Amino acid sequence: MSSAYASFTPVSGQPWRPRREGGDVLDLDLVDQLLLARGVEPSDLARHRAPTLRHFLPDPSVFADMDKAATRLADAIEGEETIAIFGDYDVDGATSAALLMLLLRRLGAEPMVYIPDRLMEGYGPSGKALVELKTRGASLAITVDCGAQAFEALAEAAAAGLEVIVCDHHQCAAALPTAVALINPNRLDESADGAAHGHLAAVGMAFLLGVALLRELRRRGRFSDAAEPPILDLLDLVALGTVADVARLKSLNRAFVTQGLKVMGQRRNIGLVALAEAARLVKAPSCRDLGFALGPRINAGGRVGKSDLGVRLLTATDPEEARTIATELDRLNEERRAIEMIVSEAAGEQAEAQANDPLIIVAGAGWHAGVVGIVASRLKERFARPALVIALDEDGQGKGSGRSISGVDLGAAILAARDTGLLVAGGGHAMAAGVTVAPGGIEPLRAFLHDRLAATIERARDGRSLLLDALVAPGGVAASLCDALDAAGPYGAGWPAPRIAAGPARLIKVSVVGNGHVRAIAAGDDGKSFKLIAFRAADTPLGAAMLSAAPDQRFWLAGTIKRDEWNGGNAAEMHLEDAAFA
Repeated sequence: MSSAYASFTPVSGQPWRPRREGGDVLDLDLVDQLLLARGVEPSDLARHRAPTLRHFLPDPSVFADMDKAATRLADAIEGEETIAIFGDYDVDGATSAALLMLLLRRLGAEPMVYIPDRLMEGYGPSGKALVELKTRGASLAITVDCGAQAFEALAEAAAAGLEVIVCDHHQCAAALPTAVALINPNRLDESADGAAHGHLAAVGMAFLLGVALLRELRRRGRFSDAAEPPILDLLDLVALGTVADVARLKSLNRAFVTQGLKVMGQRRNIGLVALAEAARLVKAPSCRDLGFALGPRINAGGRVGKSDLGVRLLTATDPEEARTIATELDRLNEERRAIEMIVSEAAGEQAEAQANDPLIIVAGAGWHAGVVGIVASRLKERFARPALVIALDEDGQGKGSGRSISGVDLGAAILAARDTGLLVAGGGHAMAAGVTVAPGGIEPLRAFLHDRLAATIERARDGRSLLLDALVAPGGVAASLCDALDAAGPYGAGWPAPRIAAGPARLIKVSVVGNGHVRAIAAGDDGKSFKLIAFRAADTPLGAAMLSAAPDQRFWLAGTIKRDEWNGGNAAEMHLEDAAFA
């Protein structure tokens, strides 16, 4: 298989190679081949073919402070204390807060929920907000998707007599803030078994806290004369938060999403049902829908609207209220897209001058801080390097968000910059980070990150290739192939969708459609054909090669295979990423 790839001359100039070196799709079942190529050990194939919680869920006690947290939370429930949940304003924070709120309701509690305003309060808990919760009667607060670096805020809470449990997944410093318990698989003192789950989103950790809580209450006899409330039906929230936070879909996360999509298909959460209707999803949501349809709408509340809309939707009990909130989130998402387009254009112009730098850092006065993360993601994809986008306020202070590429730990670099005094605040994880920069601080930050990350970024970029999972004849691009590919899913971050090369084939009926997309039909030597589309490719080398191809020119065509269900059909089409002359 490797020798076949060496003979290709890709239009992009980027080399093609098999995702699994030494593997051959012909010597194994295709599903097993896909799993092996994504790092599964041969002895573990059966477990990964059908990922379930029974096979992947760890004992929650492996995580530092988990038992402390479950004990304190159980005490609060039995003592009928007022519990507050402090969540982040993104999808991971909203789903984490909603999950704990719904579970606590089932246990007879009615917790307060506090979601900070992104623009006015910024990321994470503030001492003012936590003290306010204490004033309103809370004796225990749980921070979700935040808190790991909130030293001052948690110290203020402790001084006011408010006990806090932190349930987070962001990178930690060696020192930890004051808390009754700090649950985070990325604690530096975490056990090996706990640290192995460092890829979990905060909502995954919230689910594990829920499991530990139910176990503790069971041990105390809480359910001896009453039914134990379910928790597995909350996996739809876990799936949504996990995918939307771009957490790596390996091991437990893959089980969470696989089972969560099944729960979502049962339409139990009326808020998610209303959101799917607002997003015009007519079938049960897929993993892609979570990341590109549902997640962005919940995020829109925190970015350009009211930060608590997501939690209110996901915990709604009245269908009419859920539809009203979902409609508002859909409207806010359209507003967010318009704002994002304006900022993206300005940021892209700045980024062009940095196209050869190790990483992209752009900043602008008046940019909306709610869209900088999305714009950073766009720049990362466009320039294939980490990107940091910073919105400057009228005083020159900047709030920014960064996105990284595989193999480059941006979160650790941001923490190091903060520790050296270059940032007012900052933190995150390997693939995403947030910063607050003092006036005049951008250029020193740029120099620091260039110096720290340049060599790592160069190595990561030099290793880039178009990774392929299989070579097939044109007749192989069919619905049956889609079925086999789906069996090794769901796909997402850290578990990439399969990429197939089909050929040799001639291109017929080549045309430009929509916003610069190139559509064609590939006709193979085997007498079979399939449809393909190269998105936004009209002005690229790939589009030029397709549009100028001679009638007898034959290609190998590489991309992802999707089911083409237009007008009720069940064919397959390719979303083309590259082509090689045959």
